[in-house]
Amino acid sequence: MMKIMIVDDNASVRALIRAILSDSAERFYECSDGSEALATFTKFRPDWVLMDIKMKNTDGFEATKQILSSYPDAKVIMVTQYDEPKLHEKAIHIGAKEFVLKENLRDIVRIIGIEQN
Repeated sequence: MMKIMIVDDNASVRALIRAILSDSAERFYECSDGSEALATFTKFRPDWVLMDIKMKNTDGFEATKQILSSYPDAKVIMVTQYDEPKLHEKAIHIGAKEFVLKENLRDIVRIIGIEQN
């Protein structure tokens, strides 16, 4: 079983993601802002990071850059409610593996499953 880190400023969204992935992961680590993400990643080394884009202090793009600059093999999926091509392009450009809309959270199960095999 795997470890997943969820970075989202909305506790309800974090709970929903945990519920959807409860059969796929044995441990979840949560951050409510991108400013906590690098330290949490460093401490727990999760298999996947599910990163919201828009957060109050440090956004998901900056947090992803910080994680990937220290851990280039980290696997980050950007998770957002904003279906904007420019955001998708930026996410992939900075090194995110995937870009998932919050309305399609079940896609995360498929993405993680493909990567596991």
